[in-house]
Amino acid sequence: MTPPDDLVRAVEAVLFAAEAPLTVDAIRAHVGADPRPALARLQADYAGRGVQLVRRGDRWLFQTAADLAHLLRRTSEERRSLSRAAVETLAIIAYHEPVTRAEIEAIRGVQISRGTLDVLLEAGWIRPAGRREVPGRPLTYATTPGFLTHFGLASRRDLPGIDDLRAAGLLDPVDLSSERLEKPGDSA
Repeated sequence: MTPPDDLVRAVEAVLFAAEAPLTVDAIRAHVGADPRPALARLQADYAGRGVQLVRRGDRWLFQTAADLAHLLRRTSEERRSLSRAAVETLAIIAYHEPVTRAEIEAIRGVQISRGTLDVLLEAGWIRPAGRREVPGRPLTYATTPGFLTHFGLASRRDLPGIDDLRAAGLLDPVDLSSERLEKPGDSA
């Protein structure tokens, strides 16, 4: 393996010292050159190691290899589980963003409490994404780079599809039976 050049070393140092994941433009501002070749080199150099260089959305960061993350968890770590309403709301936002509160409620079929969105905002998984250009100008919501990082996704395209969800047993039998009823031409 050839030793890294100055650009690779500079990009590595910038990412290592960063408090949050960085975009290519932010890295370029620090090192004064296009960092993409250095990022590719670093990603290859760190592949299979205890720390890896990963891209989450349009941002880059070093993180512990997924198979070693359990070594760094604190046993006293308090895990806050999301309510079913919060999980459903997060999924709707992830799959339909940008989406308004009214659209979330229409998809879920029930109203959501303000606290549900507050929990997701506080977790850093969703953010206000502007206002719709319709009467009332409702606020829209979208996922954040923190959402991608937390769930280990490079982009929203990595979200599981319907077949993945079915294979994992995450679809209600009610959902599956109603899906069968909707298929034309099926007879018992």
